[in-house]
Amino acid sequence: MRKGKKNGAEAGLKKRLLRLRVNGEIKEVATETSKTLLEVLREDLGLTGTKHGCELGECGTCTVLMDNEPVLSCLVLGVESEESDIVTVEGLARNGKPHPLQRAFADLGATQCGYCIPGMLLTAKALFDKNPHPSREQIRAALSGNLCRCTGYSKIIDAVELAAGSGAAR
Repeated sequence: MRKGKKNGAEAGLKKRLLRLRVNGEIKEVATETSKTLLEVLREDLGLTGTKHGCELGECGTCTVLMDNEPVLSCLVLGVESEESDIVTVEGLARNGKPHPLQRAFADLGATQCGYCIPGMLLTAKALFDKNPHPSREQIRAALSGNLCRCTGYSKIIDAVELAAGSGAAR
């Protein structure tokens, strides 16, 4: 250990065993109590589909579903999510088949760099869970908290509309 550096125990970091329900499976992980859900998902559970963005709750890149509601995982502590059902982008596919939203995004080329897409997909899924056939304006409003720096949003909104029109969006 280098002089001046402290390991986690010496620095006074508290660890706790968390029991999380992620993508339908119970996961146990020993982690620092100060870690955000974003950090627990990515660093401790290896679910890297959830992306680091602004880490201030302003971009929507880290969106996951918690009890069917979109939440910014950079603003939630991992310990606060123990009693919740968490869905990440890795949990959208079923039986090896992509979710209709994922298919629509691919079919319409609604991604460029793809960095914002996991948050967009999960936000759109939450919308569909409440309203299986949203209007274009409702889609736009639902996605308004998710920033994309590449696409200009048209293809993203078109993809969500396509998935909604397929009737299989849920």
